[in-house]
Amino acid sequence: MRVLVTGAGGYLGRAVVSELAAAGHEPVAMTHTPGREVPGATETRIAELTDADAVRQAVAGADTVIHLAGLTRVRESLTDPMRFFRVNTGGTITLLDAMAAAGVPRMVFSSTCSVYGSPERQPMTEDLPDAPPHPYASSKLAAELAVAAQAQSGALGAIVLRLPNLAGGDDRDPTRLIPRALDAAVHQTDLGVHGDGTAVRDYLHLRDAATAFVACVDYEPAVGTCTRYNIGSGRGTSVLDVVAAVERVTGLRVSVEHKPAVTESPSLINDSTRFRTELGWIPRRSDIATIIRDTWAAAAAEHRRQH
Repeated sequence: MRVLVTGAGGYLGRAVVSELAAAGHEPVAMTHTPGREVPGATETRIAELTDADAVRQAVAGADTVIHLAGLTRVRESLTDPMRFFRVNTGGTITLLDAMAAAGVPRMVFSSTCSVYGSPERQPMTEDLPDAPPHPYASSKLAAELAVAAQAQSGALGAIVLRLPNLAGGDDRDPTRLIPRALDAAVHQTDLGVHGDGTAVRDYLHLRDAATAFVACVDYEPAVGTCTRYNIGSGRGTSVLDVVAAVERVTGLRVSVEHKPAVTESPSLINDSTRFRTELGWIPRRSDIATIIRDTWAAAAAEHRRQH
């Protein structure tokens, strides 16, 4: 199947393209950066998500679309919310219009479990009410609603995946906990942690997330339907658990500097039972030790390439 992947040059996008190719599909990479190679892609098409003409050209000839492109930084969404709605919501509408014009009938949309806010009931299931706590989550929820409306019109069959924290692989994002903890271990600097480090999150290995998108493509959702699923490891891992795992894997000490606590949920864990049951997906790499080992190995490989 010929699959257009938006955001194919990003952290998740590169993994999805790789897994699609391994599964025998023909991934077409849509990126906004010319000259950027995406391993495994049969073709690369350059388009900004908000450029309607370029998106129409990118969509041409696709059988289905995996839509990953968008803005993701929560703190940035607080200071520039309209940019997030313009790209995440408006860009999704631009893509839906292009798909309808080209007769592309299926989409898998990457959303976020942060749409639920901070519910007391954990793990989080799909029947929880939506309570987006910041503009980033609101912009993704608005995009979800646009996808669902297009499906209800009979123009689309769609699956929406709400993801937790992604980790593992070549993760160089300096805002994420695991790269920061590894960096602190290597350089023997303090790892800043807000509060006592007991906040629990669901960490999903990048490759497990990628195989979930491939499972959706293989499932081929019926036109006229839009189904939302949570995916995740189902495990709760605290900040201090991550620090301990980094120390075990690297053999290096991580010095933690406790900073004033911030308002945050004590626990956010996705219940992916429905997705596992209906699509047969199993996260095989998402225990924290495997995630840390994989990230550490990727960082070491990158260091060798540079030196």
